Amino acid sequence: MWVDTASGLAVDIAKASGARFGPEPAALYDAWPDFVGWAATVTPDFAADGTPFVASEADAPSPAPRQVFAIGLNYKDHADESGFSYPPVPTVFTKFVGSFAGPEGTLVLPNDTVDWEAELVVVIGRPAKDVARADAWEYVAGLTVGQDYSERTLQLSGPAPQFSLGKSYPGFAPQGPYLTTVDELAEPADLEIACTVNGEQVQGSRTSRLIFDIPTLIEHLSGVVQLYPGDVIFTGTPAGVGGAREPKWFLKDGDVVETTIEGLGSLRQTCASQR
Repeated sequence: MWVDTASGLAVDIAKASGARFGPEPAALYDAWPDFVGWAATVTPDFAADGTPFVASEADAPSPAPRQVFAIGLNYKDHADESGFSYPPVPTVFTKFVGSFAGPEGTLVLPNDTVDWEAELVVVIGRPAKDVARADAWEYVAGLTVGQDYSERTLQLSGPAPQFSLGKSYPGFAPQGPYLTTVDELAEPADLEIACTVNGEQVQGSRTSRLIFDIPTLIEHLSGVVQLYPGDVIFTGTPAGVGGAREPKWFLKDGDVVETTIEGLGSLRQTCASQR
């Protein structure tokens, strides 16, 4: 869907392009350079052809990526609150695709140690291998809002921590509500990011405070693996997570978590205890 945030209306890309692009997101990302070139020549008529965009019915912008990367300890303030030294290279794990969800809905809590982690999410738009940092933005399809919900008991169980599994319960990776292309943002490397629980702000920072910025992450990851169109990168969370507080603060039944990034929109999950 092609969304006009001012009116709240959306136009079906497959219909607007005469089935040239879409309807499956994976096919759209595989043709991303061609799609961007076509889109630059088209002015969608939202008033005539648009339908209301309903965030609660939307999926993640790239709902079935080939690969998902997540970066740990990527804000100095979060490393500080966690008691870790700053990593010399990006700390990488994954979130399994079964955790993906749209921007609004219910977050089922498997137990009483689920934490929040507001994150800027990158979607790759071109095949990328050994990309130089200076060229990295050319490989980005767009940016979106994400949450890296984390079940701390499983995540920190040992002897080796279970980061990927503890962060991959169903619904633990909501994203959206839109994929915003970099050209639509005045400063794509410096966006305000915030998270609230029941209206109380628990996280607040700017993406310019990342230890490893988006170009550095793309250079690092593509230096090791092949990146594919539609791949997703969770870039890390700032300070303010519940598990680093004294006393610790975890999510409970009925809590409402809202995550916002400047220029990208907001997520909203209502927590429910597992029955």
